[in-house]
Amino acid sequence: MEAFINAPVKIPLFLRIGIWISKRITGKDMLPAKILAWYPKAAVGSGLLESLVAHKDGKLDERILKIVRIQASYAAACPFCIDMNSHHYQDKHITEDEMSALKGQKEPAVIITFSERELLAIDYARLISQTPLKFHPSFIEKLKTHFNEREMVILASTAAQVNYWARLIQALGIPPAGFMDH
Repeated sequence: MEAFINAPVKIPLFLRIGIWISKRITGKDMLPAKILAWYPKAAVGSGLLESLVAHKDGKLDERILKIVRIQASYAAACPFCIDMNSHHYQDKHITEDEMSALKGQKEPAVIITFSERELLAIDYARLISQTPLKFHPSFIEKLKTHFNEREMVILASTAAQVNYWARLIQALGIPPAGFMDH
């Protein structure tokens, strides 16, 4: 499977440095970064957005943010995002049962290992990934009783970032990078 377009043959040095850093961090040759080199402003903006992703912040630990990224990836139906964001999910203590709920194979509420905060974050990630966006006032009130303002911004921006990448990557036909290949 190939992307809709090839990466440019000549990539500016400053973008090659970013692509090299991306490869060092991920261990993969990141095709999205190379294809974005056709429009360096988009490459730089996307790279900056990615470099600022939250991995933990206060009570929002790596596990809950990984759950949000995985859920948003499945909600956006983005094979690349699913591949990348699901990689090493076990390292964040996400079980097979929990993954099946994030994949939509089980209802998250029946998975007793999800905390109430995690269940709310899953629902929020799903809602953020829907079109049109609709947030029932009662859900937002419940969210506000379990998350402070900073946490809500982090949850929303994390899910929105996945959705940004999902739309961009799918619009360019970029296939999964093979993170889940063993």
